[in-house]
Amino acid sequence: MLARGGRVASLDLDAEAVDELRAAHATAVADGRLIAAVGDVGHENDVAHALGAAVDAFGELSGVVHNAGIGAGGPIEELRVEDWRRVIDTNLGGLMLCAKHGAPALRAARGAIVAIASTRALMSEPDTEAYAASKGGIVALTHALAASLGPDVRVNAVSPGWIEVRDRKKRAQRREPELRPIDHAQHLVGRVGRPEDIADAVLYLLSDAAGFVTGQNWVIDGGMTKTMIYAP
Repeated sequence: MLARGGRVASLDLDAEAVDELRAAHATAVADGRLIAAVGDVGHENDVAHALGAAVDAFGELSGVVHNAGIGAGGPIEELRVEDWRRVIDTNLGGLMLCAKHGAPALRAARGAIVAIASTRALMSEPDTEAYAASKGGIVALTHALAASLGPDVRVNAVSPGWIEVRDRKKRAQRREPELRPIDHAQHLVGRVGRPEDIADAVLYLLSDAAGFVTGQNWVIDGGMTKTMIYAP
């Protein structure tokens, strides 16, 4: 979005990652095109403050992308209720809070919300109950919000499949991808996904070009969920 001349406000729980974001886009920070704040999308006060700061700085709010996501693995018998609630509050509750506190400005701008769900809303691995439930909830909340906020605000979700991000994390966690031929072969397009594959879809859904698209869940997975794989 910054590369296309947009103005961006970012909220992230990881202060180290926020500092790296500011440093990587120092010119945009200096020009007032990037606000990068530390906060928790699962806490209402943090979300309300961040969205208010964006409106104050930019004079409007034309789009919101909810892309916060955490998981809590392990057998269901051992899943702590507090871990379950933390995942739901972040992944699903964060979307609700963004919509609640962003709605007035989004209505005024006839803007759009894009929520990042997951193909895990449609299929699962063992021991991923909290994550799968939160992402399935995002898909349902997306069409509920589209009905409630329309026609002024469009609301859509994107469900990524396998997107390789190890080389895009903050420096302390960055790793070179180690992808095998079989990893790529599981996709009908012949490769694992890249962050740009999702970013391009999000940018489209935020734009006026997607003016007739709302309440939808776009599965962007290189065809992986449509591939029948039989064990030899």
